[in-house]
Amino acid sequence: MIGWVLRIVVAAALLGSAGVHYFLWTQGYSGIVSALFLLNAIGGVVLAIAVLLWRHWLPPLGAIGFGVLTLGSYVLAATIGFLGQHDQFNSQPEYWGVITDAVCVLGGVALLLIPNRNSTLSNVN
Repeated sequence: MIGWVLRIVVAAALLGSAGVHYFLWTQGYSGIVSALFLLNAIGGVVLAIAVLLWRHWLPPLGAIGFGVLTLGSYVLAATIGFLGQHDQFNSQPEYWGVITDAVCVLGGVALLLIPNRNSTLSNVN
């Protein structure tokens, strides 16, 4: 039961981050940043579906990677700049993006650590 609740939380975080990036994509950013926002939005939706439907260790690992890369890109943009973007952590999308990506990382780690009777890893014994 806890596994399903955690999967729903991680999927919701992935969809939340995807929503933030889709919103940012609609705001008219230029160049590669715009394309990366759209790619992030699509990737978040695909990973959310995978986390819910595929009981394997790869979707949680994907959620961790998604969160780490997205947070890392944002930290770069907020500090030294990233691909011409310099953010200041002062808007709702930035707050929600950081929160949802942190949940992706923490929830993904938790999903990897909880025992899952239907998991491929537990059947390797």
